[in-house]
Amino acid sequence: EHWAWIFVLALYISIFGTVLELYDLQKSSRIETVVSTIILTTSVTVLFYLLTPFYTPSLPDNRLQIIYFYIAILLGLFVWRWAYITFISSPRFYKRVLLIGETSNIKSIVNAFNDADPNYVIVGYINCESNKKDTVKFTAVKEFSPKNIRRVIKDEGISEIVVASYDSENITPSIYSDLISLLEKGFPIKEYTQVYEDITYRVPVQFVGKDFYKYFPFSRNNKNKLYLTYRRLFDIILSLVGLAIGILFLPLILIGNALGNRGKLFYTQERVGKNGTPFTIYKYRSMVKNAESAGAVWASKNDSRVTPFGRFLRTSRLDEIPQFINILKGDMSMIGPRPERPVFVEELSQVIPFYETRHIVKPGLTGWAQVNARYGSSIDDSLLKLQYDLFYIKHRSFMLDINIVIKTLSTVIFFRGQ
Repeated sequence: EHWAWIFVLALYISIFGTVLELYDLQKSSRIETVVSTIILTTSVTVLFYLLTPFYTPSLPDNRLQIIYFYIAILLGLFVWRWAYITFISSPRFYKRVLLIGETSNIKSIVNAFNDADPNYVIVGYINCESNKKDTVKFTAVKEFSPKNIRRVIKDEGISEIVVASYDSENITPSIYSDLISLLEKGFPIKEYTQVYEDITYRVPVQFVGKDFYKYFPFSRNNKNKLYLTYRRLFDIILSLVGLAIGILFLPLILIGNALGNRGKLFYTQERVGKNGTPFTIYKYRSMVKNAESAGAVWASKNDSRVTPFGRFLRTSRLDEIPQFINILKGDMSMIGPRPERPVFVEELSQVIPFYETRHIVKPGLTGWAQVNARYGSSIDDSLLKLQYDLFYIKHRSFMLDINIVIKTLSTVIFFRGQ
């Protein structure tokens, strides 16, 4: 019986810690940034644990025991996160990396790594191009001579080499020979796009060259009938639950629409679905009438066309409740890349490589890009979201679906919808 108590407690801490972003690596590297999250996670966990009627101990007669229990969980989480910050995020665990690639690509690669993981330190780079007369110098990190690779590794404490060449033919024979020699001695040498994907959980389409087929071994679950059947059942059940919850909010939405929006309640628009097939998407209207009388315009974070009540609908995600109808019809799924408008798909597919690859699965109400990236209001934002979308398509699985559902709950709880 006591093992059941411990299991339920650990399960609650894992679930609520994830929803409340206690394990977000970008926010948990400093203790001062996670104090409020630890307190909130402890409070919610203890509340649900004590109110759970099964597989948990009965409420104690002495109320002080509840306080002792709360303090024990709070201190336990504090010690745990302190240990993580001290021993895992400590500089002694930084990876010191040497890049080998063309100078023209180094700047964007270094910036991508710095933004993704501060523990992954780019010490310097080696220009692998044989003709270096016309190359532009990059001064943000130190450039080393290709003749001194072994000395650089020893003197700089390099723990890993990352090959970031857009075209492997550019790697000179001498560098190639040194890399083979280091590899035979067991020194870690990795390809840039795989490192980028492992650190950022995105597929770096902007750095994929002619051998693109190497980077898109899409998840076998995309053709797995058992997985696809589970997904369809998952979609139907959650859509019915979502519509039932939507009915509860309908009086509030009707009143708010009558007072704040003054017009039609529903809004329909053509979007691009699986395999590029267009469909009509349903939403609660959140913008003023004739918001696009001058033509299609990118939506922005503080879009002036959004009404005050429409802003509430967007931040709470209530405007998307009608899309459960699209899911029941089979136009959409609960999880997948967000469907985009045909005019923007045509524009983006001309400037972003592999953009239409996101259409090989059904579009979703939520997705890996939605829980990790900001609102897409530009081509750069669309590129970032495409990287997340392709990562999802590549690694699509039951566990990743659950991860997205939990992260979506935190997005709704903290009103991050836009």
